[in-house]
Amino acid sequence: KLEQASMQGIQAWARANPKRVSEMLNTNPSFVFFRELPDNGGGPLGALGVPLTPGRSIAVDPRAVPLGAPVFLATTFPNSDKPLRRLMLAQDTGGAIKGAVRADFFWGFGAEAGAQAGRMRQRGEMWALLPNGYAPNNASK
Repeated sequence: KLEQASMQGIQAWARANPKRVSEMLNTNPSFVFFRELPDNGGGPLGALGVPLTPGRSIAVDPRAVPLGAPVFLATTFPNSDKPLRRLMLAQDTGGAIKGAVRADFFWGFGAEAGAQAGRMRQRGEMWALLPNGYAPNNASK
């Protein structure tokens, strides 16, 4: 079931079905294609053109949350009741992120970060911290 999909499950399916991987990736409009960058030690660049910070950067829909905005996030760690509450920065975008109620948390690099990212699907709350009088681009629509 789609709501039960995880990165680990998709990777297992890909290992079991190597001849069908390209077909699947090319039909999924949310699949992100990456380009390899030289190792500058700063990490991957987000939509703002600056390196993403593990545990502090999120990807958002910029029509709902302005890029660069500080966002307070209140959720839990994956598969846990342990609170995860912190100030984040909206530094990236993603094809599958639509609307004000969705964000993707950047965990960082390596196997543990990948495992956390693959399990992160719980609900939470977030507040974009915007200046008084701020009017979003689509306020008149």
